[in-house]
Amino acid sequence: MAMSEELEAMGTAVEGGLIAKAVDAENMGASDGEGHICLNCSSKVTGRYCTECGQPLDIHRSIGAFWHDILHGVLHFEGKFWRTLPLLFWKPGNLTRRYVRGERAKFISPMALFLFSVFMMFAVFSFIESPFSTDGNDSETVGFNDAVTGESQEIEARLQDKIKELESASEADKAEVRAQILDMKQNRNVLATMTMSELPYPEVGLGEDFAAIDDSGQVDESSRTANVGAEEQNASRGNGNRLGIWSDLENSGFGKMLKSGLERANKNPSLLFYKLKANGYKFAWLLIPISIPFVWLALIGRRGYHFYDHAVFATYSIAFMSLLFVVCAILAAIGAPDEIWGALLLFYPPFHIYRQLRHAYKLSRPEALVRLSFLLIFTVISLTLFFVILLALGILG
Repeated sequence: MAMSEELEAMGTAVEGGLIAKAVDAENMGASDGEGHICLNCSSKVTGRYCTECGQPLDIHRSIGAFWHDILHGVLHFEGKFWRTLPLLFWKPGNLTRRYVRGERAKFISPMALFLFSVFMMFAVFSFIESPFSTDGNDSETVGFNDAVTGESQEIEARLQDKIKELESASEADKAEVRAQILDMKQNRNVLATMTMSELPYPEVGLGEDFAAIDDSGQVDESSRTANVGAEEQNASRGNGNRLGIWSDLENSGFGKMLKSGLERANKNPSLLFYKLKANGYKFAWLLIPISIPFVWLALIGRRGYHFYDHAVFATYSIAFMSLLFVVCAILAAIGAPDEIWGALLLFYPPFHIYRQLRHAYKLSRPEALVRLSFLLIFTVISLTLFFVILLALGILG
């Protein structure tokens, strides 16, 4: 089973590299030739490569050539790879500016590098599963549910004591005891929503309400009827019974689908995490269109730059962050101290964005720092939007 998973992961890595190769193909070398016909487009070839389609004159059919194609497709294992990666990691601004200004045959294109990084991330996580262990997340979820259950039982016990106390309380004390009972029931309802359970006391709602408690500890329906007008008036101002709002949502088609998804997620958080991870690979490209407008906002006032420039900036940056995440995952998997890969994840991304901003858009240090502060805020917003989309797909899907 483990071997099949490793082979599947290796196949995925190969597939990712080949897709990146298709987006950004670079041909292997060939010997000199003159007066030959291209085997691909039938054009006359006067050199080592066809001037029409770019195919090399010599086409090898050896097993060595086959493995060369695989190595080339997966790793871009030639000059372009070694020219791009060092610049991406240490001088991303220079890489971005040079690519935008026309030096495109020298470097791996942003989209090819992005696809490569995403599939490498998928392959690495398939090999080492979850280096940032999810077992802790599961135990935390179980611990949270246990804590909520314990608190609910404690409230129920105190509630029964208060109901008994209400029966023997004097008239002067009954109003206070009734208020305490109402508050306990509403608190119990709030705890139920935390675990997506049915409300044990739906008649009192989740928050501010107009219900009153009678001498038996139950809701006095006459008090609710007498205050219907006030409740509706409050609801029109947005302060009405939250239970009523939830009921309206719950009865709608979307509400039923949402509730069903939340219940499934609560019962099986591991499945939700798997869906989030799978959708993260599938829809990682959404980060690019989400990020471009925010890059534009962070650079308002800089003339001479277009959305294409911002797209190259964002795509190279996202590709780098993906590769950095892969490196940190490998470090975590081999047992490197948390401080090392944690510091890389926490401190290097802002520094990398600063260098890319400053040199790609030729900013001064103070201006780069100011725009960096805005871009970091926009980055949080972009990631939040992306994870909301993933969460919606995971819950509703």
